[in-house]
Amino acid sequence: MHSDFLKESIYNMYAIVNIAGKQFKVTKDQSIYAPKLNVEAGASVEFDQVLLAEADGNVSVGAPLVEGAKVSGKVLDHVKGDKVIVFKKKRRKGYKKKNGHRQDFTKLLIENITL
Repeated sequence: MHSDFLKESIYNMYAIVNIAGKQFKVTKDQSIYAPKLNVEAGASVEFDQVLLAEADGNVSVGAPLVEGAKVSGKVLDHVKGDKVIVFKKKRRKGYKKKNGHRQDFTKLLIENITL
């Protein structure tokens, strides 16, 4: 029983994919928060900029991309991240400025990785 668990955990398929200029290590049925994409919620998306892929212990490294590899997923929702406070101050001058920012993200569900 213990060895079966190790086999499954060692041979999980994963890929490193470029989504909107950021690199993510993704596996099947994983949800990630990527920079906001101009796609409506519920739509399916495909990413073909796969930099590295691993399946059954075989690693394929792209130069710069893995040929024919694709990662497909589904847009779950568009959300905002946590608030970041930007506080500027110059000592002894009476200058204070407080500003906040919330980054927009797209929540994606990775459905399939094809090599």
